Amino acid sequence: MSSFEHGLADVTPVLTRASERLAARFDGVVNAETVERVVFESYATLARTAKITEHLPALAEHFAGDRLTALGQSRGMIAKPHPEILFVCVQNSGRSQMAAALTTLVAGERVNVRSAGSQPGEFILPAVREVLTEIGADLEHQYPKPLTDDVVRAADVVVTMGCGDACPLYPGKRYEDWDLDDPADLDVDGVRRVRDEIRARVEKLAGEIAPSD
Repeated sequence: MSSFEHGLADVTPVLTRASERLAARFDGVVNAETVERVVFESYATLARTAKITEHLPALAEHFAGDRLTALGQSRGMIAKPHPEILFVCVQNSGRSQMAAALTTLVAGERVNVRSAGSQPGEFILPAVREVLTEIGADLEHQYPKPLTDDVVRAADVVVTMGCGDACPLYPGKRYEDWDLDDPADLDVDGVRRVRDEIRARVEKLAGEIAPSD
């Protein structure tokens, strides 16, 4: 038995309880078998890159809950009170995290925001956390997440940043590709410059899809 399989066996009771909680929450939207599959799949996906696994079951439950919400929205079974924006970069540790945090800062509850990575990294870049904290943006509960089909289907706008053709295309969605430097290759001043460029783009996008009253 591999170390991953052994670890999965250890957390199976925890993930089963998480599945039961989410099955009750999404009763009438998806069946219990689908919920359990999404929970265990979410855990396995996050575990591939996680270095510290202490909080992984809780993160997996949160990630699975977001995926199930997106699935329900894409099927028209959960209402979308606000436009949905999905930001995608390679590792979901820099550009897409900044864009999501800045959109929340700029637009508040006028939009719902998700972010994902085509090849998610282990953690959000420290310089990214630093330059967002400077302006009051919150990344406290954020972590790199893999790109999944359900979140793409739920989005109204999909913004890609340097991840090529990783994001599937669906009719009726707005797609944009933002050409931005990768914060992983920059010093803190360079990351601030990217932050400010993203903020300008976010303000324009939010003004177009969710203008303030």
